[in-house]
Amino acid sequence: MAARAAIRHPAARGLTLLELVIVMAVLAVLGAMALPGLGTRLDQQRLYTAAETLRADLQEARFEAARQGRPLHLVAQVGQAWCWAVTQQADCPCGQGQPCELRSARPQDHAGVQLVQAQRLEINAQGLPVTPASHTLESRRGLQLRVDVQALGRARICTLRGPAALTARYPAC
Repeated sequence: MAARAAIRHPAARGLTLLELVIVMAVLAVLGAMALPGLGTRLDQQRLYTAAETLRADLQEARFEAARQGRPLHLVAQVGQAWCWAVTQQADCPCGQGQPCELRSARPQDHAGVQLVQAQRLEINAQGLPVTPASHTLESRRGLQLRVDVQALGRARICTLRGPAALTARYPAC
């Protein structure tokens, strides 16, 4: 008997199949809880990017108008096939890659974002807008940011509709 007592089995190491299944189930539940938040965050980020791009295009247009000493225009089209373009001529159609376009944006450039309101804008040879203008961008979830061009030409972004996270980044309009 003493010989039997001396033989020991090594302790089992690792996880059982049941333990692995439980861990995977917990991870699946946590992932499912996180997905709506990630979708909202992605939606916001796409909207931020589109608004920042429009603001940058407006600032670049001001600079170029003053540098070249001639007026430039921001033309836009709303709806499903929306677009905006900084152009050399007021009648240059946006979104078609015309030689008169300096910069442009289309739906494929900003997936999940739509231009829902836009005004024509002329920037004079001094880099100032002839009249103030505003442009509204909307995400798939209905979040809205507006890009305003003020009398002295500065473009600013403000929140029209959205959660506190939007107003924390951009003030309410």
